[in-house]
Amino acid sequence: MASGVKSRVKLPETAKAGEVITIKTLITHRMESGQRRDDTGAVIPRSIIHRFVCGFEGETVVDVEVHPGVATNPFFEFRARVMRSGAFTFTWYDDDGAVYADSRAITVT
Repeated sequence: MASGVKSRVKLPETAKAGEVITIKTLITHRMESGQRRDDTGAVIPRSIIHRFVCGFEGETVVDVEVHPGVATNPFFEFRARVMRSGAFTFTWYDDDGAVYADSRAITVT
């Protein structure tokens, strides 16, 4: 598991039924490509976020396959139409097998 990993998610707390909202996510992650060497000359193992998934009440909203060319601290911004109150779930998958998750609720009026 990579150290110092922290997720950040921003979306409105409330919305009107049928409104399109903007969701922003960022995960603090070093994103090591596996091609660099440490001070002793040993290869630093690859450790990247290779997949990001956002769901809403069991339905997939976004499913992104990430490649090594993505910068440190991957940022995703996307839009979603909300029809009912519920919780968005956010999941980041690391090459080393670690899974990082977060969630945010939204109230639809």
